Amino acid sequence: MSIDDKEILNKLKNPDKKEEAFSLILDAYQERVYWHIRRMLQNHEDSNDVAQETWVKLWGALGSFRGDSKIYSYLYRIATNEVLAFLRKKKRQNFISLFWSQTSYEDQLKADEYFDGDEAMIKFKAAISTLPPKQQLVFNMKYYDEMKYSDIAEVLNTSVGSLKASYHIAVKKIEKKLKDN
Repeated sequence: MSIDDKEILNKLKNPDKKEEAFSLILDAYQERVYWHIRRMLQNHEDSNDVAQETWVKLWGALGSFRGDSKIYSYLYRIATNEVLAFLRKKKRQNFISLFWSQTSYEDQLKADEYFDGDEAMIKFKAAISTLPPKQQLVFNMKYYDEMKYSDIAEVLNTSVGSLKASYHIAVKKIEKKLKDN
């Protein structure tokens, strides 16, 4: 579903239309945001929690959205920041469950009731999971979300050149991992 940023911005200017604007954004991007988060967290429950937090943050930030960026870029920036904050929190708390530390990512995917890929997809996703978090983000946004480098740069607040390099390195690492397995 395509939404018109101008229409939403006009609704946001009217406090009585904030809920309607939020609803339009939610309808248009809910699934894409979930999968953006899910590809990084790899766990349905964590992804749902972070997605909810993303929508809560967006709701609170809608009043200050000026329209300097595209709505989906703004939303992806919030979702990405929430994912990174979640990962930092888990790392800081050293909160890695025995399941995650003793079970391979491939085994986790096979056991995941929400995943329906074949063996090749499992190996591909497992290879992606070995990338550092920021490389995963760049790879996922370019490969799965088919975002332009300029849009990714806006979301991650970085240069297009560094994104191209990061994507290229990520692809090479994935290719090597797949050849080694």
